[in-house]
Amino acid sequence: MSPLSNSYLNAEQINKKESFYPLHVFVCDNCLLVQLEEFESPQNIFTNYAYFSSYSKTWLEHAQEYVNMMITRFGFDEKSQVIEIASNDGYLLQYFKEKKIPILGIEPAVNVGEVAEKKGIPTIFKFFGTETAKELVSLDKKADLLLGNNVLAHVPNLNDFVKGLKILLKPNGVITMEFPHLLKLIQQKQFDTIYHEHFSYFSFLVVQKIFASHQLTIFDVEEIPTHGGSLRVYAKHEENQKFKISENIAKLIKKEHEFGIDKMEVYSNFQKTIELLKQQICKFFSTIKNENKTIVGYGAPAKGNTLLNYCKIGNDVINYTVDKNPYKQGLFLPGTHIPILDLEKIRVTKPDYVLILPWNLKDEIIQQINFIREWGGKFVTVIPEVRIHL
Repeated sequence: MSPLSNSYLNAEQINKKESFYPLHVFVCDNCLLVQLEEFESPQNIFTNYAYFSSYSKTWLEHAQEYVNMMITRFGFDEKSQVIEIASNDGYLLQYFKEKKIPILGIEPAVNVGEVAEKKGIPTIFKFFGTETAKELVSLDKKADLLLGNNVLAHVPNLNDFVKGLKILLKPNGVITMEFPHLLKLIQQKQFDTIYHEHFSYFSFLVVQKIFASHQLTIFDVEEIPTHGGSLRVYAKHEENQKFKISENIAKLIKKEHEFGIDKMEVYSNFQKTIELLKQQICKFFSTIKNENKTIVGYGAPAKGNTLLNYCKIGNDVINYTVDKNPYKQGLFLPGTHIPILDLEKIRVTKPDYVLILPWNLKDEIIQQINFIREWGGKFVTVIPEVRIHL
């Protein structure tokens, strides 16, 4: 049982009843889609959202590299239309804007989208699906490039979403979607990336099937390092002969088959693996407590809330966590009620250990608060295993 990972609490709410939901992952034995039940609607999860992409330097660099690469590869220019689904605070579209390429963001979270609008990024506040796609087409808006980073996993109605992509894409247009790769999740024991806001967990084999069922062909795929290992897929209309099928596709399918992503035992064994990791994590924290050492967190990411709630690590063990995002500061983590403070608190309290909750940004964070080494402070990550970074 776990709370919604982005349902941060204010001081008044921590004394009130909190909602917990089963965090139970299912695998369809027919199509092999790995999925959660929908306990809470996307409207309740994403309409006022706590995640702002621009607070991560690593993520901004990733976005800028993507924009430059897409312009070089496909020749997008001021005559092209770029549309991003789940455009967040404009972290990516700002780089297309700098190149004078027409842009449009689609973002359901008004509080986040308003930040993009202040940057001069036109944004419509809607969930994406066939209805939104048809509305845009009726306004003569179709995409030469239609992109979505880390949105596919957040969609409960996948068929409606992918059908919407088909509607909104120009005949020779390109779709790119980035999402965490299920193979990496299993291989690297990334159980903390499982939370209610992520309705689905994708292998390439499954995504290829979903797109093909809507007459969209994936013509290229890249393995990228973001979020602990993601895929970026490139799709086109089935009838579009402009783009050749890359050999990357056959290579990745072979890799997934060799790993056994199409076999049920890979999924059932994962539970046992994670229970062993949980024991290792809990043992580490009880050792710290017994030695009277102090540990605090860095970051308040959704994945951290799965980790802490599953391992039952609360504010009696972790005094506080810090986050650069002012939207989260002054709030408390759901379930564990660990307070979220400003970064400077670390200098004041001089903890023995800092647990890096967004482990995918480990290098950026270690560089940012390397000053903890002045008093012998150490960094800790616990995925895929407990590791102290000296």
